[in-house]
Amino acid sequence: MSIIKKKIFYLPVIILIILTSHSFANDIKKIGKFKDWEVMVISDNSGKVCFAQSIPVLQAPKKSERDARLFVTFRPGEKIKNEISATAGYEFNKNNSVLATSGNNKFKFDIKQQGFAWMTSNKKENIMVKVMKKGSRIMITGYNEKGSQTIDHYSLLGFTKAYNLAKKSCA
Repeated sequence: MSIIKKKIFYLPVIILIILTSHSFANDIKKIGKFKDWEVMVISDNSGKVCFAQSIPVLQAPKKSERDARLFVTFRPGEKIKNEISATAGYEFNKNNSVLATSGNNKFKFDIKQQGFAWMTSNKKENIMVKVMKKGSRIMITGYNEKGSQTIDHYSLLGFTKAYNLAKKSCA
């Protein structure tokens, strides 16, 4: 299975477990909270999965209540590190780009599937992690299936500590 297919299959499964199930609570461990970021570890058949996640501090439009999140994930059993993904709480429109913006830096997510967006370039992901470590805020812009734009603003306060703990936990 290619890395891209693994990304598409496993992340929604992990997120679904976290957001909807109490029966897996023993397998999911919250191991740290650093300002606006938290770190989780999941153990499954393929090994450990560690990730830092955050929820938006501001969403536009304000009227829509969406379960948006931004993730940086490590899966050492699959040799995956710095996997950046986002969900806006809806299925992304296939005709519009999903972009992350921090200062003058813009990053395009290449894959949109099952309500999540991913990058396919490890080089871009590594650069984005460096930008996130230095920045104070990052915005994820997406479009729903009707073509309406949403912007989720994420604070980067605590990101570096959360990132470092997630990385260390899956080393």
